[in-house]
Amino acid sequence: MESDSIFFHFYCNFATMITRIAADKINGLAKVFKAIAVTGPRQSGKTTIVKELFKHKPYVSLENPDSRRFAIEDPRGFLKQYEDGAILDEVQRTPEIFSYLQEILDNSIAPGQFILTGSNNFLLQQNIAQSLSGRVAFIYLLPFSVRELYPDNNTNLQENSILLNGLYPPVYDRKIPPQDWYPNYIRTYVDRDVRQIKNITDLIVFERFMRLLAGRTGQELNLSALAVETGVDTKTVQSWIGILESSFIIYLLKPHYRNFNKTITKRPKLYFYDTGLVCSLLGITAEAQLANHPLRGNIFECLIVTELVKQRTNAGMPVNLYYWRDKTGHEIDVIVDNGDTLIPIEIKAGHTINSDFFKNLLYWNNLSGMKKGYLIYAGDEGQQRSNGIEVISWKKMAGI
Repeated sequence: MESDSIFFHFYCNFATMITRIAADKINGLAKVFKAIAVTGPRQSGKTTIVKELFKHKPYVSLENPDSRRFAIEDPRGFLKQYEDGAILDEVQRTPEIFSYLQEILDNSIAPGQFILTGSNNFLLQQNIAQSLSGRVAFIYLLPFSVRELYPDNNTNLQENSILLNGLYPPVYDRKIPPQDWYPNYIRTYVDRDVRQIKNITDLIVFERFMRLLAGRTGQELNLSALAVETGVDTKTVQSWIGILESSFIIYLLKPHYRNFNKTITKRPKLYFYDTGLVCSLLGITAEAQLANHPLRGNIFECLIVTELVKQRTNAGMPVNLYYWRDKTGHEIDVIVDNGDTLIPIEIKAGHTINSDFFKNLLYWNNLSGMKKGYLIYAGDEGQQRSNGIEVISWKKMAGI
């Protein structure tokens, strides 16, 4: 049964229910596009949401060897079973069927016929661009957002708990301890997805590379330095970055292109889509350990940046986030580019507001002529400053 309600209610053992905000957009797209592609990292809840929203459609997992072999060897015969549409899960595993899907979609005017899911954005987009361009709408489904997990802005929520546990659904709906779930997730990801995308012979080196990246969360991406530390060439590092980006492990925040008459940094900043994954890669297994960790501020910044990303992806909108840094060290953590306006956001992991928190915002506003900005911090109190800067608790940032 398709639901017209704004939210999809995901029942689990963690609480009464967890709400997936993207459900409203998926339903809306399915009413006007012939096919919908829901893509995102493994275990982010893609299968759960599409099976619930489109209960009337047959479901086929192309991870299943028999189904995959049928689709590869006889794509026309495979799709003939589903002339009225279906959910095709992990469809990037069978690129052979996309041309045949085009024929089916072109012979019908009905919207929402096929729901495609995939955990590799590069392979899925590549196949769709070749055969289904203009017929398919894309939406990204990332792990839970804080708003989905705690819709009532729970003031008792502790950021170290969220940072350590991360926001992947299995940690909550199946009650799997993060110190058990994340190492197995990493191992499964490396063994299955990395081999699928690129034939990397030394997976141990690749996993060590991921740990090196975790130690650079919230920092500029320096390919040369990573190549030296990993013991591979720069082209290999660049290729591995592409693999991790296309499979939703890392997110690269690009520098903003306007320089305001200053020389600016041109390298992207590196973030992971999930802080629980970062903590696992860094060997952080307890909140007390995280509280005193030298990268705690970077991990908190990672959480806020990815929360802002989820606000856009859950609404089916392109991500319009950047950062800004000049050669003298002035930096704005996030610039929201709305076309006619730029909104600066500074992120601080401290619980107590002090004047140093505002320095870069005031500098950038003076340089750019803007008169607005946000400070998101780990404390609880909100403030509206006379200088146009609004202070917001990380628990209440959904309104930005």
